[in-house]
Amino acid sequence: MMKLSTKGRYGLRAMLDLASNAEKGPSTIHAIAKRQEISERYLEQLLIPLKQSGLVKSVRGSQGGYLLGRAPQDISVGEIIRVLEGPLSPVDCVSEQNPDDCKRADKCVTRTIWTKIRDCIAEVLDSYTLLDLVNEAQHMPGNEVITFDLDAQ
Repeated sequence: MMKLSTKGRYGLRAMLDLASNAEKGPSTIHAIAKRQEISERYLEQLLIPLKQSGLVKSVRGSQGGYLLGRAPQDISVGEIIRVLEGPLSPVDCVSEQNPDDCKRADKCVTRTIWTKIRDCIAEVLDSYTLLDLVNEAQHMPGNEVITFDLDAQ
């Protein structure tokens, strides 16, 4: 069974946390870790590739912390998962990065299935943005209403 690791799941939670708290300014690792119940040490490791990819940015100083690198409507779930987990593919022979590298591609009857699975996963993950998830969270019981000034981002 194909599963996302904690890198992808916790990283998405951290990004959603940043999106949900964007209007409060930068969030510290300590604050994100506490709100999301993630180890600070592990969260630090997740933020490295997210920062390198430009999905988050850091602000130094006493009021510093982390912010989204772009507006939440411009960051797809698929992009976050790819940064943290690598290419979306159930098997290596249909990797998004090198889909033609398979030596058996011309005689592999199952390759079509793996390609369709990859494409379906990508379609779902790429169809959601952080803003979509924030909006969806607002409709869940017990969640506070979060609004964004989309023109200010």
